[in-house]
Amino acid sequence: MSATPTTPPPPALRPYLTARHQRLWDEADAFAAEHVAPRAARMEAAPGKVERKVADLMAARRWFAVTVPSAFGGLDAGHVAKTILIHRLARVSAATAAILQATLIPVGALLHFATYEQKNYWLPRVADGSLLLSIAVTEPQAGGHIGGMKTVAEHAGSEWVITGSKSHIGNSHLAGAHLIVARTAETGVSTSQALTAFMIESNRRGLSISRHRPGLGLHGFTAGRLDLDHVRIPQDNLIGEIGQGLAVAQSSSILYGRPNLAAVSLGIHEAVMATTTARLKTRPRYRSTLSDLPVLRDRIGGMEARLRASRILTYQAVHLLDQRLPCDADLINAKYLGHQWAAQSAQDAMELHGAHALDRDYLLQRLWRDIQHTYPPAGTGEVQRIRLADAAFHEDHIQWSEHLAAEAAWARPDPTAA
Repeated sequence: MSATPTTPPPPALRPYLTARHQRLWDEADAFAAEHVAPRAARMEAAPGKVERKVADLMAARRWFAVTVPSAFGGLDAGHVAKTILIHRLARVSAATAAILQATLIPVGALLHFATYEQKNYWLPRVADGSLLLSIAVTEPQAGGHIGGMKTVAEHAGSEWVITGSKSHIGNSHLAGAHLIVARTAETGVSTSQALTAFMIESNRRGLSISRHRPGLGLHGFTAGRLDLDHVRIPQDNLIGEIGQGLAVAQSSSILYGRPNLAAVSLGIHEAVMATTTARLKTRPRYRSTLSDLPVLRDRIGGMEARLRASRILTYQAVHLLDQRLPCDADLINAKYLGHQWAAQSAQDAMELHGAHALDRDYLLQRLWRDIQHTYPPAGTGEVQRIRLADAAFHEDHIQWSEHLAAEAAWARPDPTAA
């Protein structure tokens, strides 16, 4: 399925979109039609190959720096713009959207926790496309349980020495540097004070990347394993403060990871809907087509309702984020329901297609497999529901979205200037 360059934003999104957003929407659709659609089938047919060319093409447009201030070479376009890019790409290739969103998460961490000098060192290279990033928190045994993290960072003079393993790391084979969270305190210290974040270049001695292994879906995207054997890095590679690693990981997950995945789910959801309605409208049955059967229209109506609700949830949440309003729970909800509703619609679509859905070369099979990949990252459904329960009970948790007021200082060439 190829993108249509002139597909306009639906009227329901107009309250959230500026003229610049609409131009970016058109640009993303045109890019998807010209560069992504022709590659999608090849990516699907070669799951063992890492897609690099499309990453280069996105980098040339500075999309990996869509939220980075212009002072560091970025587009300075905000979170709605970021969502537009991921959403529109995911309609054509969720793997391509995943490549984009995976680097945007560590970029967000640098924006929030790096010093001015560190931002000036790392971000311009992200903006000019010479450096992609990954964020490495998940581990082979602990999974997403941050408190169970085993990777250790030890101070050694003017350096840090880091040993451990990270798994399911998005863009593991494309990234030139990895934002890694490691334990810097003795056992028994609270997780909120025991972890620290570091930037580690891929060419550091002792850092190895396991061979790319394709997953169930997202063929062309790589989410591999990093092994660190006494990797030495300078003090300048420490991001944030010692003991602030949990904050780096959590804030990045909430403000970037969850809305990013909501946008991927939304793009897949739209492709599922378009594929299914096109099939039903052209499949003859009883002197008409399947689209005229009330029992099937009932199923399509449910899918359409979920899609419309997902679209509003996703864009409303990031609009609030751009307005610097407290919206952590809205971002969490967009990811949770966005995946759940898209997965339900994908299953409905499989059933509506009958045996045709099982054909290996048919688009719907890819969409069904790809949507499975938006459930575990940035917290499973159970984790999201627990966080939403915290909001329902008005329990006192950090509202990371409120911290965005500091963004006003990022655009200044020198934050110490009057």
